Amino acid sequence: MAKQAKAQKVEVAPQEEAATMIAAPVKPTKPEWEIKDRVYYLKGNKNPLTLTIPGRHTRKHALLFFDEKTGKQREIRYATNQDSPLVDEQKGEVTMGHIRFLKGSLIVKKEQQNLQKLLSLYHPLRNKLYAEFSAKDEAIDDLDILDLQIDALNAARAMDVDHGEAILRVEMGSKVNTMSSKELKRDLLLFARSNPQLFISLANDENVQLRNFAIRAQEVGIIKLSQDQRTFMWGSNDRKLMNVPFDENPYSAFAAFLKTDEGVEIYKSIDKKL
Repeated sequence: MAKQAKAQKVEVAPQEEAATMIAAPVKPTKPEWEIKDRVYYLKGNKNPLTLTIPGRHTRKHALLFFDEKTGKQREIRYATNQDSPLVDEQKGEVTMGHIRFLKGSLIVKKEQQNLQKLLSLYHPLRNKLYAEFSAKDEAIDDLDILDLQIDALNAARAMDVDHGEAILRVEMGSKVNTMSSKELKRDLLLFARSNPQLFISLANDENVQLRNFAIRAQEVGIIKLSQDQRTFMWGSNDRKLMNVPFDENPYSAFAAFLKTDEGVEIYKSIDKKL
């Protein structure tokens, strides 16, 4: 009988599994300083023929930059033959340049890095007298204005004629008396589009209709305002209604008066005559 061969047991040393390392994705970092042409403009819609701003440190015009890393003030100046606007990084003789805005703007080419950095990073008049143009910031500002215009136009469309007349009277005076309802609506929409911030402010002013009420009453002679604009009187007998506080708009003061206990009764009396 044939002997059965015993299977040999072969021990295999444990194999270490190779760890697969997956590198975390590296987010691209935007360079802190972009090499490009830059445009600077004077703030407040100013556009003089020429305007020169200080380009060097003097007793009259301090051009200093506080370095938070060192805790020290560093002097700055615009030298056309230097790579840096920081004086302690400039070497040899320097050729000073002028920083001049023409008709409210200054274009600085990408080759003029020292001037760009002086204007964009270090100059003490940055964002005070002038600012750097940013297409992104400009788009955000335009969007805010458009949103405000839409809000104002929607409010103007939904507004009743009397309220609209009260608002337009602030802008146009007694001219509104001769306008038709369609003319009022048209000019109200135009006003909302051209000056949305003021329109919304007037639309939310609880006294604007009372001011309009007072002006209408004065125009038809129900009440009178003294020549010094300090006293309101009845038009029929010159009996005093109220004194206008110093340095206040008379019609705004009268509108506030009409909300008092005494003023409510006067309002009712005027309203019947109107």
